[in-house]
Amino acid sequence: MKPARFEYFDPTSLGEALELLKEHGDDAKVLAGGQSLMPLINMRLARPKVVIDINRVPGLDYISQTPDGGLAFGALTRLRSVEKSSLVQEMVPVLAAAMPSIGHVQIRNRGTVGGSISHADPAAELPAMCLALDAEIVLSNTLEERTLKPEDFFISPLTTAIEPGELLTEIRLPARSEEWRWGFQEVCRRQGDFALVGCISLIRLDGDEICQDARITMFGAGGTALRIQQAEEALVGRPIDPSVLQDVARLVSEDLDPDSDIHASAAYRKEVGGVMARRSLEAAINRGNGGRKA
Repeated sequence: MKPARFEYFDPTSLGEALELLKEHGDDAKVLAGGQSLMPLINMRLARPKVVIDINRVPGLDYISQTPDGGLAFGALTRLRSVEKSSLVQEMVPVLAAAMPSIGHVQIRNRGTVGGSISHADPAAELPAMCLALDAEIVLSNTLEERTLKPEDFFISPLTTAIEPGELLTEIRLPARSEEWRWGFQEVCRRQGDFALVGCISLIRLDGDEICQDARITMFGAGGTALRIQQAEEALVGRPIDPSVLQDVARLVSEDLDPDSDIHASAAYRKEVGGVMARRSLEAAINRGNGGRKA
């Protein structure tokens, strides 16, 4: 299909882009990598009157270390750049491990960090990573910027807290101690497809291998990515043995309330969600920390 008629702008500064967003409000869509927006426009599922292409806006394509030891990503940073970044591989290996699961190389060459997070697909890896890693999401308009936590940013499928006139400009990941171990698991029909269900596990063990803290984040199993706090609490204060992992898998399955669709039934997602949680925790335990941060 061909897209409906729209007006196209390609600003060359952040200020110009924000002024255009202020002027056109709800009538405007932002074009970054175009991997989600352009198919929607071509199929006329999205009919924006205005498309604002931010690819010529400087200063939004970077991966840098923050003063507190975390990482910051500009919204225009390509997914492939994240995948290949030595900083990401060293400081956030769980993120580096997940990147090859996002589409195919061609998709990652064009797709952007900000675009994936703004699109807010509940089966996508990056929104789930934001929740798992306690990210800060920076939104800017012509007057100010504000910072939201993932719990406040992701509202429902394909819906975020971005207001008319705002642009997602940066994502920040806080520093995490080297005690944290990590695991990432997902299941999909084919390599490059969206996950039917997946899990990101982060655990912190003491010298006796007793769990001190845990974060279990599921994606593809609800309207947004979600943490399973009951399962997290079941891990804390216990050595993680096979019986504990089975308890966690059961709690995860019981907690999930996914929908059925053409790709998988709700019952399948509930059952496999527990399996993904168990396997991701097993991967975290078996990996050890190796001196590497989660």
